[in-house]
Amino acid sequence: MARKYSRKASGDVTRAMKKRKAGTLKSGRSGRKVKSRKQAIAIGLSEARAKGRKVPKKASKKKTSKKKTTKKRKAAKKRKAKR
Repeated sequence: MARKYSRKASGDVTRAMKKRKAGTLKSGRSGRKVKSRKQAIAIGLSEARAKGRKVPKKASKKKTSKKKTTKKRKAAKKRKAKR
């Protein structure tokens, strides 16, 4: 079975985790300190992607919420048509 992540990518994640523990890891636009472990991992992986390392693509967002909103809109239209 092939590796999911390259060794260099895991090194990038490790570096991000160490920066988080030291309290120097900051998030992108806002520049706030990262406290969450998951967020530190995500930052490490995104940096690895930017460097061209072997990292799987980001998980796509689920489309369940879109279906719910369209159902609500259709129901609202039916209610308006009855009036």
